[in-house]
Amino acid sequence: MAKITIGEILDDLRVTEEVLHKFERRYWITSEQFFELYNQGLLDNGEHTEDFSEWAGFYKIKQRRMQAFKKLSEERLKILNREKSTGILQLQPQEPVVEVA
Repeated sequence: MAKITIGEILDDLRVTEEVLHKFERRYWITSEQFFELYNQGLLDNGEHTEDFSEWAGFYKIKQRRMQAFKKLSEERLKILNREKSTGILQLQPQEPVVEVA
C-alpha cells in the first residue's frame, strides 16, 4: 500500500475536478451520469473511446481520493472527540498521512 498526504489528496481532487469539468462541458452530462452509462456499456461506437477512457479514469481517481479523504476525516474526528477536554474540539492544522490502495 502507498501512503499519501492530505495535501496530495486535495491536489489530486483539484486536478480531477478540472478534467471532469472539461468533459462535462464538452458532452453536456455530469460525470456521475456518464460513469453509470459507461459502466453499463451504453456509450460509444468507437468514435470517442479515448475521451471516454480518460473521463472514466479520472472519475475513478476522484472516487478513490474522496474515499481516502473521508476516511482520514472520520479518523481525525474520532481522535478529536477522544481528546476533547472542555467539550470543545481543538482543531489544529496538521499534515496527516493515509495509506491508499
